[in-house]
Amino acid sequence: MSPLLYYALPALGGYITLSIFFLRRPRLLHTPQAPAFCSRLVAHRGGSGERLENTMEAMENAMAQRADLLELDCQLTRDGVVVVSHDKNLSRQSGLNRDITSLDFEELPLYNEELEVYFSPGHFAHGSDRHMVSLEYMFQRFPKVPMSVEIKEKDEDLIHKVADLVRRFDRNEITIWASEKSSIMKKCKAANPEMPVSFTISRGFWVLLLYYLGLLPFIQIPEKFLFCFLPTIINRTYFPFSCSGLNQLAAVVSKWIIMRKSLIRHLEERGVQVVFWCLNEESDFEVAFNLGATGVITDYPTALRRYLDNHGPVATAS
Repeated sequence: MSPLLYYALPALGGYITLSIFFLRRPRLLHTPQAPAFCSRLVAHRGGSGERLENTMEAMENAMAQRADLLELDCQLTRDGVVVVSHDKNLSRQSGLNRDITSLDFEELPLYNEELEVYFSPGHFAHGSDRHMVSLEYMFQRFPKVPMSVEIKEKDEDLIHKVADLVRRFDRNEITIWASEKSSIMKKCKAANPEMPVSFTISRGFWVLLLYYLGLLPFIQIPEKFLFCFLPTIINRTYFPFSCSGLNQLAAVVSKWIIMRKSLIRHLEERGVQVVFWCLNEESDFEVAFNLGATGVITDYPTALRRYLDNHGPVATAS
C-alpha cells in the first residue's frame, strides 16, 4: 500500500463515520429554535381546488379546515397596493390581457367564474367570491394566521411594501419570505431580516450536494422552511417539461435524489420544516408523511384535513 493510501483511507473512514454520526444526531452540533408554528396543512393559494384561488372565500374555507399556513403570491398594482395574485398578467385569471402593474387596485377585474386547478389538470374550481384582495386586508382579516408570501420578481417596491406591512401588523414571526430565486431572496432578507425564510432553488441544490458529500451536519442552515415538490407527482399532476420523456427522467432522478428519510429527518431536527407541494391525492399525502415531512401543501384543504384527522398523530409526526 502506498503511503498516501495508508493515511488517506483511515482519514476517509473517520470522516464518513463522523458525518453519519452527526447526520443522525445534529443537535449535538446545532441547537434549533422552537418554531412559532407547525405547517402540517398548508393551503395552496388558499385552497384553489375548492374555491377560486386567492379570494377571501378560499382563505376562509381553508381556515374552516384548520389550515396551519396560507400559501400565497403577491403582485403590485400601479397605485402601489400589494395584491394577492399568483400571476402578474390577468389573462388566465380574468380573461384580461393586462399586467396588474398597469392597473390601479380599484380597476382590477373579477376572477373568471371558474379556474382550472393547476396541479389537478381537468378539474375546475368555482366560488361566489370573485374579487381580488389586498395583502393588507388579508392581514387585517387573519391577524394571527401564518402565511407564506412568495415574491416572483425583483420588484424592490413590492418587497419593501410587503416588509413594511408585516412589521405594521406585527407578523415578523408568522410570515415567511418565499422565492425561487436567491437574488430576490437576498433583497427580501435585507428588507425585513426578522422574517423566517424558505430555501430558494439554488440553496436547495446546495443542501443536496452537501448531504451527499457528507458535509451537511457541519454547515449552518439559516432557512426555516423547505418547500419542495414531491417527485412522485411528476408526469401525473406536475409537468415541468413539455417533453414526456424528460418528465419521466426527472421523476426517476429526483425521486432517487430527494426522497431520503435521513435527509428530511436531519433537516427537521435542525429546525427546518419540510413541506411537500402540491399534493391533491390521499396516496401522495401518505407518501409525504411516510417520508417524515412536516406537512403538505394542497389545493384541497378539506381532503388533507380528513386525511390528518383519520390518521391521527402518526400522519403528522415530524
